Amino acid sequence: MKNASVLKTLSLAGAFALGTSAVAAEKLVIKGSDTLGAKMVPQIAEAFKAKNPNVTFEIAAEGSSTGVKAAITATADLGMSSRDVKEKEMAEAKSNGVDLKTIVVGKDAIAVIVNENNPITKLTVDQVGAIFTGKTTNWVGLGGRPGSISAYTRNTSSGTYKVFQSLAMNKEDYGSQTQKMAGNEQIAAEVAKNPNGVGYVGLAYVDTPGVKVVLVDGYEPNIKTVNSGNYPLARPLFYLSNGEPKGLVKEFVDFTLSEAGQKIVESVGFVPQM
Repeated sequence: MKNASVLKTLSLAGAFALGTSAVAAEKLVIKGSDTLGAKMVPQIAEAFKAKNPNVTFEIAAEGSSTGVKAAITATADLGMSSRDVKEKEMAEAKSNGVDLKTIVVGKDAIAVIVNENNPITKLTVDQVGAIFTGKTTNWVGLGGRPGSISAYTRNTSSGTYKVFQSLAMNKEDYGSQTQKMAGNEQIAAEVAKNPNGVGYVGLAYVDTPGVKVVLVDGYEPNIKTVNSGNYPLARPLFYLSNGEPKGLVKEFVDFTLSEAGQKIVESVGFVPQM
């Protein structure tokens, strides 16, 4: 009987341990913007996990539109977006019973990059717009060496694609010759190997070997010009949640906005909310 009692006690202890482990293990699903999700959020997640080892993450960086959709359909705990939520998306969220909240977690400047051997060092917003709408197709028209311009853009699900279209192109359509890329890294890689290449990327990607940043309207994209409002191609970066964040989601959002989290935001090249 004594052995049976001991076995029962051990069995209960094991069951309790398993139950405690199951409760303690938590997962955060975060989907959306490549701008946030390729570097910044994974690094913040690693720092958060160091303090909360029982938390796991699923991070999918597939574009801002997917982040908004994931927040609306509750297929993610947090969405990531590098653009504002559209009115029709807000309406869709409301019809789904979702109280979509936007949380600014940093700021970014969309940098215009060219190949490091391109003599062009500065452009106006109008010139940038002319390149990506296809109105200007040769570098010689911009004071550069003769050569057909190869313009690389993000794909249509990207928030950067839409923000750039609004800020630099007066909401005109992209030119038919522009080449759509899946992410910032792909754009930077293509520009680095193409002497006639030009593209746009978030600040976290301007140090890619083989590319250089051009001034836009006389301003370099950096913390100072973004915070002063002088750089014309700047935008906020968002988390999206269903209602005010609670529980583990709130803890992660609060960590992102903490001094430690904002240092990571700055370290990857973005502008912190500080």
